[in-house]
Amino acid sequence: MSSRRPFAAASFLLVSALALAGCASTTAEAESDTASAEEEALTFTWDRNVAGEDEDPEYEETTVEVPRNPEKIVAFEMSSVDTIGALGGEVAGAPLESVPEYLQDNLADDAFNAGTLFEADLIEIEAQQPDLIIIGGRSSGLYEELSEIAPTIDLGITGTYLDTLERNTTFFGELLGAEEEAEQALSDLNDGIDEAKGAATDAGDGLAMMVSGGELKAMSPAPDGAGSAEVRGGLIYDVFGVEPTIEDVHAATHGDPISFEFLLENDPSTLWVVDRDAATGEAEEGTAAAQVLDNEIVKQTSAFKDDHIIYLNPTAWYIVYGGIETTQLMIDDVLQIAE
Repeated sequence: MSSRRPFAAASFLLVSALALAGCASTTAEAESDTASAEEEALTFTWDRNVAGEDEDPEYEETTVEVPRNPEKIVAFEMSSVDTIGALGGEVAGAPLESVPEYLQDNLADDAFNAGTLFEADLIEIEAQQPDLIIIGGRSSGLYEELSEIAPTIDLGITGTYLDTLERNTTFFGELLGAEEEAEQALSDLNDGIDEAKGAATDAGDGLAMMVSGGELKAMSPAPDGAGSAEVRGGLIYDVFGVEPTIEDVHAATHGDPISFEFLLENDPSTLWVVDRDAATGEAEEGTAAAQVLDNEIVKQTSAFKDDHIIYLNPTAWYIVYGGIETTQLMIDDVLQIAE
């Protein structure tokens, strides 16, 4: 018996060692899997308005974990459709009727209709099992319903336009593994904006205005402490440095109503015009901005005489309002003043 005990003891020790090695290997693999999962996820934090529709805004910090390189992205926010495509990605689902023509190539070949900018098709979205849902602006109120289907984040403009553009472009660069492309895009846009600023400054003072339903509305710079998102036409001042002809225009999303006589009296060097009806598809005969401004009073202004009435891309400045390609369209619009 005694001659067998050493062998038995050795066998026991060998089995124990193998078992421990197996446990260590399993633990190491589990830790590796956890680390890998953490590397594959991003976190996105924003201040979400949790107040009811008719209540004063109340913001709550919200953080969502987002998978890297998501296979299926649903985007209700058009500037996200823009930037995702510009960085080499594609969008699997969106409110298809609201996607502008110049962003159609950013949709997957089999892209599905996710609803409208205000109402999501929850049944279709859930059936498609997306990895990520993006909202913003008009669609921000969809958060609660959509977040039950997939990770949902709000990438709408908050603060200044340029800060949000940088935040979103950098985020998508990390999300899609296109960090270098995102960095280059931001560098190119900043250079373009600087060039456009120079051209706008050389052109003198200006007035941003919106034409809708045959009526004129003057736009103002963003009020102190507010982001450019609050005053759409204000981007011409806040981003491109145009000196406002009038300082005390009422800050409102859709502008302060003015008359043709107002234009003649204040006589801005340049008119920067957004045709809202063209942007929304609500244009009626005779209400196009160029037609509305084709009258004897406007023809007496310096802007008309100097050929300084610049018609801005209505979709870029009013609907999409952000994103890489859209910002380039804005730059090109402003550079018209140097032609």
